[in-house]
Amino acid sequence: MSKSKFVEANKKIEEGVVSGYKKIEEGVVGGYKKIEEGAVGGFNKIADKFVDSFLTKDGETVEEAKTRLAAEQKEREAKKER
Repeated sequence: MSKSKFVEANKKIEEGVVSGYKKIEEGVVGGYKKIEEGAVGGFNKIADKFVDSFLTKDGETVEEAKTRLAAEQKEREAKKER
């Protein structure tokens, strides 16, 4: 009889520990994701402003400039490999 009480008590403790751990994990991971999204979003805004200010040609959008720059970079890398 006493063994089953210990088993039940251990099961309750286990459930409490696992539940607490999962709550902490979700909070930490959620906080990290928010920080990451903010940092990446901020970086992308700055990068877009830079491209818009210094690298776009007349009438070219930021996305078009990024595509053009990526193509030019591939060309330079292909020339290096030859």
